[in-house]
Amino acid sequence: MFRRTLLSLTAATLIAGPALAGSHSMKKDIVDTAAEAGSFTTLLAAAEAAGLVDTLKGEGPLTVFAPTDDAFAALPEGTVDSLLLPENKDKLTQILTYHVVAGAVKSTDLSDDMKAATVEGSEITVDLDNGVMINDATVVQADIEASNGVIHVIDSVLMPGM
Repeated sequence: MFRRTLLSLTAATLIAGPALAGSHSMKKDIVDTAAEAGSFTTLLAAAEAAGLVDTLKGEGPLTVFAPTDDAFAALPEGTVDSLLLPENKDKLTQILTYHVVAGAVKSTDLSDDMKAATVEGSEITVDLDNGVMINDATVVQADIEASNGVIHVIDSVLMPGM
């Protein structure tokens, strides 16, 4: 039951930003919501390179913890370019799926020190002591609803096994 709740909470976090502040009668999927926000071009390019766009546009629900373009830019120089190379598709897929939890997880579903299984297979940890953190990333905007899940915007890229 706890794991299901956590999975449901995590699935709602991918894309957010001021462009999403308006309400729409029809919600867009996770990919279209992120594209409309304008600050997730690197994430969307990575999803395309990894072949994950159709999954993120699928039925869901999914929760995406979406790093902004600034979060990707903070990685060591050359990291993103290297990950986008065809020979690194498996590593890129591993990193991106570490940002996704099955189910629609809202911020109200989170509790301090809870763990959530990612689509990648590892777990992420929620810390509520100093704001909302997922591992070492701070949630800067939560609960952006999409037609197939929820997006939570984070300020850094999550790396599995770190």
